[in-house]
Amino acid sequence: MKLTAIAAAAVMAASPVMADLVFPDLSYRTGPYAANGIPFSDGYQDYFTLLNERDGGIGGVPAKVIECETGYNTEKGVECYEATKGEGALVYQPLSTGITYQLIPKVTADGIPMHTMGYGRTSAKNGKVFSNVFNYPANYWDGASHAINHIMSQGDIAGKKIALVYHNSAYGKEPIRTLEELSKKHGFELMLVPVDHPGQEQKSQWLQIRQQRPDNVIMYGWGVMNQVAIQEAANIRFPMENFIGIWWSGSENDVLPAGDRADGYKALTFHNLGDDYPLYDDLRKYVVDAGKAAGAGDQLGSALYNRGMYAAMLAAEAAKTAQEIHGTGDITPAMMRDGMEALEMTEAKMEEIGLPGFGPEFKVSCENHGGNGLGAVAQWDYAAKEWKLITGYEGSDQDVIQPLVDEDSAAFAAESGIEPGCK
Repeated sequence: MKLTAIAAAAVMAASPVMADLVFPDLSYRTGPYAANGIPFSDGYQDYFTLLNERDGGIGGVPAKVIECETGYNTEKGVECYEATKGEGALVYQPLSTGITYQLIPKVTADGIPMHTMGYGRTSAKNGKVFSNVFNYPANYWDGASHAINHIMSQGDIAGKKIALVYHNSAYGKEPIRTLEELSKKHGFELMLVPVDHPGQEQKSQWLQIRQQRPDNVIMYGWGVMNQVAIQEAANIRFPMENFIGIWWSGSENDVLPAGDRADGYKALTFHNLGDDYPLYDDLRKYVVDAGKAAGAGDQLGSALYNRGMYAAMLAAEAAKTAQEIHGTGDITPAMMRDGMEALEMTEAKMEEIGLPGFGPEFKVSCENHGGNGLGAVAQWDYAAKEWKLITGYEGSDQDVIQPLVDEDSAAFAAESGIEPGCK
């Protein structure tokens, strides 16, 4: 046991009864994105319930989840933040790029950290500018590079036409600049195909794709948009093996409505799939079978339940890191920020948690709030009714991405009057 952990344990043992560690859940169980929001929220809440029931909390302090429904609406998301921040909130995970953009100045002013895992403002990777925002282990621009790298692994990309079908919002627009730079570097033509919220009508977009015949399609979609796009792609007989979605376009909900026609569709991921891990035995024993699950308990192992659980696990590990750094179990949001900036996920730690091999190793620092940006490709197997990893975890093109991060974060710093530096 590390000396810091021993010191922290000694202080905790000698301390009076501590307040709960509060983790707000800005959820959306209603509206057109509910099918995606529900399993994520269930996984997020169930992990904290497991820690309370099995371990007595985090470092001996119970975790408390405060759920606030946003409906994936930016205004409601901000209202939820204002309503819950005074409850001792340690970290926010809004699961919305629109909400994220609105909360960046608020969490910075209030001294509360925010984790936008695989979404949000990509340039928040630069912790010298975005002191309270973290987007490890990977971001949208990493995802764009992963998709292009995978296409290149299938053959020469020069001269090919690549279409980006994207949610016409801050989220969907995030990868455009990166793909433009990658198209210059590798010589492919980029075709942009926006889809307006919520994405239930896409006939014209897929008619355009049928007419212009891109070689590959990359999708940045969410909610009902994903399943409609996959069904429309099947309707025009677009080859599914040439259709790849970002990690937010890779859940079971996205492919099941299309039946066997979705077979072979691909999606990126920054964590593993399924429930073949010791941790899930504990989740069933202490949470689901005990009647304490946030939902019906039938989503364990699904892509978005796993992601919500992973987000909670990273939050809990950051809280433990903060407790060790500061020698107390009763951490503040400022201490939680320190724990997030010092977080290191190793395979040994993942194995100890009960998730061996569940995700790549990464380390956070002031200069890098985004981790190492590794990602893998999964493919939908209709016969098995499951996602299967078809690649290992690979890096993104930092020669393209890092200059974009530097440029965008510098612009934000200038606009906001921020003097870049480490706390």
